[in-house]
Amino acid sequence: MKALTSQQIRQMWLDFFVSKGHTIIPSASLIPFDDPTLLWINSGVAAIKRYFDGRDIPTHRRLTNAQKSLRTNDIEQVGYTSRHHTFFEMLGNFSIGDYFRKEAITWGLELLTSPQWFAIDKEKLYISYSPLDEETKRIWLSLGVDESHLIPLESNYWEIGEGPCGPDTEIYFDRGEKHDPQKQGVKLLIEELPNDRYVEIWNIVFSQFQSVQGVARKDYKELPNKNIDTGAGLERFACILQGTLTNFETDLFYPIIEATVAISKQPYLESTHRAYRVIADHIRTLTFTLSDGALFSNEGRGYVLRRILRRALRYGRKLNILQPFLSTLVPIVVNIMHEAYPNLVAQQARVQKMILAEEQKFMKTLSHGEALLKSALEAKQTIDGAMAFKLYDTYGFPIELTQEIVSEHGLTLDLEGFHALMEQQKQRARSSRSHNESMQKQSPALMSFTTPSLFLDHPLTLQAQVIGLFKDGEPVESLDEAGEVILDQTLFYAESGGQTFDLGRMENADCSVEVTSVFKAPNKQHLHHVTLAYGDLKVGDTLTLKLDTDRRYRIRKNHSSVHLLQASLKKYLGEHILQQGSFVGDDYARFDFSHPQKITEVELLTMEQDVNAMIQAAYPCVIETMSIAEAKKTGATAPFQEKYGEIVRVVTLGPRSKEFCGGTHVSNTEEIGVFAIVSEESIAAGTRRLTIVSSQKAYAFLKQKEQTLNLIRDQVKATSSAEILDRLKALQTQSQLTQKRLEQTESHYAHIVAQSTLTKVQTQPYAHVIVYEPTLSRPLVIQVMDALKVLAPQTMAIVIGHDQDNYPIGCFVPPLLQTPTRKANTVLKTFAQVLGGSGGGKPDLAFGSGKQIDNLDKAKLQALAL
Repeated sequence: MKALTSQQIRQMWLDFFVSKGHTIIPSASLIPFDDPTLLWINSGVAAIKRYFDGRDIPTHRRLTNAQKSLRTNDIEQVGYTSRHHTFFEMLGNFSIGDYFRKEAITWGLELLTSPQWFAIDKEKLYISYSPLDEETKRIWLSLGVDESHLIPLESNYWEIGEGPCGPDTEIYFDRGEKHDPQKQGVKLLIEELPNDRYVEIWNIVFSQFQSVQGVARKDYKELPNKNIDTGAGLERFACILQGTLTNFETDLFYPIIEATVAISKQPYLESTHRAYRVIADHIRTLTFTLSDGALFSNEGRGYVLRRILRRALRYGRKLNILQPFLSTLVPIVVNIMHEAYPNLVAQQARVQKMILAEEQKFMKTLSHGEALLKSALEAKQTIDGAMAFKLYDTYGFPIELTQEIVSEHGLTLDLEGFHALMEQQKQRARSSRSHNESMQKQSPALMSFTTPSLFLDHPLTLQAQVIGLFKDGEPVESLDEAGEVILDQTLFYAESGGQTFDLGRMENADCSVEVTSVFKAPNKQHLHHVTLAYGDLKVGDTLTLKLDTDRRYRIRKNHSSVHLLQASLKKYLGEHILQQGSFVGDDYARFDFSHPQKITEVELLTMEQDVNAMIQAAYPCVIETMSIAEAKKTGATAPFQEKYGEIVRVVTLGPRSKEFCGGTHVSNTEEIGVFAIVSEESIAAGTRRLTIVSSQKAYAFLKQKEQTLNLIRDQVKATSSAEILDRLKALQTQSQLTQKRLEQTESHYAHIVAQSTLTKVQTQPYAHVIVYEPTLSRPLVIQVMDALKVLAPQTMAIVIGHDQDNYPIGCFVPPLLQTPTRKANTVLKTFAQVLGGSGGGKPDLAFGSGKQIDNLDKAKLQALAL
């Protein structure tokens, strides 16, 4: 068995499969592109599942990769076990309708055991297989694997909902008896018992059946294309080939642990293992996800990352690291991984800044949580589960810290209630998970339909022939209501790249067909979803295609405007601008991009003027088709999430705008006419959205703004728009003067009420006054209490007002009249509770409110009895 670095393992895997005719596909971003069923790319196949479910046909049918992956469903196990991780790398080899079971198993054993490759002793390998899959067993036996090393397991079947599925075979490495203290041997595998002896290193899935709900597995039908999907954990390979106790001592993790030890000054011992391992795992996750464009936020992906960071900081506190430190570990991660993922280097400084800012934010949040807890401790003997859960869920306050502080105060914590609420949250999370994570059901008809279809950008009408008709993905000879149509050539754009589809009509003498949407079929033909207005449509029919030209013109003006906008954003906000999404429609367009702060009005105006200047410059639209390598050399901008083939289309609009794009565009920027930014907003932490309009829509938007301005002009009685600001300033000054006079009047009124109240002072059993004055709002109650403190410093006073549905209450108890039971905060609390409210404050002055003024007499009696 060879001792290899993680980089050597990764490269050896790829080299082996290249030698078997595979094409290397680069690791996709952890953020799924155009896949709403996934929060993260969570396996090697997740980034290419469109090939497995038949939505797309790959250029090469043999593929291999080392795919970045992220799973957070077992986050609580990270640090407890030897092999649980959030971020990990999945090594994979895939066959899309090419080789199958025999080749996959044969090559698997060759890669693992051949002296040229990993050179693992065959006797160290144990293999499980599905009892339904005797063929797999026969192949392993034919390759010289001893039958005692072959374990049939019912669990060896890969199936997630409806879609492609099939049996799988798993390869385990036997680490020996030192990892089997009870000497149970292969029983650990047969009974699927948790253990550290037999480590699963590779899973080969034979994706050959179509799973259907309610149908027994033995009755599943075979797929038209049988596929191979494999996954091997790089971290586990490294553990075995580097001979470490766990994955965390490999070269993928241990340098991070060593750097953390240097910060904490505590050794890496059994008692500190979990804390160090959690930190090492989580900083890898944060570094990779943030480098791929993810952002911290309170929902979705951002919430997951926030939780991961706070969990890492919590374990930092266990190591007595009380200051932000995670950002300092980012360079260690980059140093370990930069050979395979060079983009980490370019993103390092940005990622460090993002993590440091989030750490500092959490430190402040931690302080708020502590303050809230201490406030609760003053009034309770037991901190209930709801409070503990709120601290944990809202403030990210670790339950261990809550326990520690509660214990210091000699109180108890309702841990049972806390854990019950935690379990409810987990149940809600589990029940809300999408059942759509499985691959879409294949449409064999569309997958096998390979007749080419040509898309023509420029004509507005076209003669075309029907070459395919489908109803819900099934082929038909004719349509009389609704269905899908493929033509030998088309002028209707299929939705892609953020641009919406074209609309229009198809017709001949016998039928009229409305095009309701257009998408791409698996083999890239434009699939027209249509509704027949009248007549029948048959394969072979010739149709005249009539595009909704006005809509097309509006779409392409908006699309070209978005290109110009991105160029302007980069010029005025910085080269850090990365496209996060877009939508180009006929009425408006949206552009989402990474930017850490709100864009000022001045910046928006500047960019709006800049785009209009580029429009007026009348730049021609230059469209070139070239290899992706050539395109990259030109400096063309490409959305980092989007996938491109080997040949790409580059659209140039003037000296500053050059982008990869397959959409429709104006022939010259002057066709756009006018451009306007409608709104700027935040859609997630660090992600902004600009909504824009162009041409006639922009003119209408600007005219509407003008009309609004004229209405304001008339309201403020200005003679022209230029005078509006002066009139507003005058009104503001007048408003401030009125407010000041109102405050003076209220202060004078409060003083009068206070003097009137003193005439009601009673002397038995002590100097006090309790007055209900319904004209007093809460601010006036406060002013009356302040006046009474000055006018009658030796008198206890309770004043009740009326403010909408509440009855504000103020209470003053001078030091001379205070007793252990008679203090302003206790008197006020008792008084307010009788009125159905609450309150609190200091021994001399307290405030609150009530709801039931009918209980006033009862409240007076209880207050005076204190």
